[in-house]
Amino acid sequence: MRWGTGHRSTAACAGARASSCAGPTTAAGLRWGHGRSPAPLPDALASLADIAATLARSVGDTIRSLRETGVDVAATKTSINDVVTAADRRAEKLLTAGLRELRPDDGILGEEGASIEGSTGITWVVDPIDGTVNYLYNLPVYAVSVAATVSDGAAGTMADGRRAVVGAVYLPVTDELFTAWQGGGAQLNGVPLDGPAETPLGSALVATGFGYTVERRTEQAAVVQRLIPRVRDIRRIGSAAADLCFLAAGRIDAYYERGLQPWDYAAGALIAHEAGAALLGRGHDAPGEPMLIAAAPGSVGELQAEIEAAYATL
Repeated sequence: MRWGTGHRSTAACAGARASSCAGPTTAAGLRWGHGRSPAPLPDALASLADIAATLARSVGDTIRSLRETGVDVAATKTSINDVVTAADRRAEKLLTAGLRELRPDDGILGEEGASIEGSTGITWVVDPIDGTVNYLYNLPVYAVSVAATVSDGAAGTMADGRRAVVGAVYLPVTDELFTAWQGGGAQLNGVPLDGPAETPLGSALVATGFGYTVERRTEQAAVVQRLIPRVRDIRRIGSAAADLCFLAAGRIDAYYERGLQPWDYAAGALIAHEAGAALLGRGHDAPGEPMLIAAAPGSVGELQAEIEAAYATL
């Protein structure tokens, strides 16, 4: 499945507050019906986008302040290297509390365990700190990711069955807020983004990421070994949300990764798409956990072919 280029125009309600844009709402706000629903109206999306941006920035400021006082590892997940900090848990509680206050009938899915069923057809997919190892080591690239998603089977649906209609990614150290909503283009601190340029693979700066288990890392290293002679260079930044936003801003030419979870890519994938990038999976599969490949529309197929060839040799 392919996501085509996104929309580069800015929407009319870009600066609106959450309460100032009216849409098809009930007492709980915007709702989706069952099955395929009509496209949401821009003013309703602007309201949701404002909530995402406000919460991402607020929680981002909190985790940056917490980082200055030191970091406590609270737990590990898939391996000893897959850490959860106390700040991750606190940040997710803040995101959940904010969403429950502003959108009490929506669902919530979070990396650190938040799982709330909703009744509106909207599920907020959140990552309180994307790039936790960077955060642990005080490396400056970590992010808060907030996306409003729907499961209607429409174009843009990812491998997990959801598609984001609103996304915000905030990088606290650099004070960069990336935002997008369906049909509204992508912005960085309110300035429209033009997305990645069309770049031949041999001249492309390609970002990727690695899993936490020995088996997954070994597999991914073999793919990189094949790719690195065929591209300008490889970058492993340590945050999928940041990778996708950097693609939207033209700071890298392409990105791919296997093993991402919905909270890793939900907001960033929408931002990259709305900036003009195309997103692919492997073969005809939807992009997502099995594989997410993103680049300019004329370039993404070449990267997909190289990745397919690399996996064919494993």
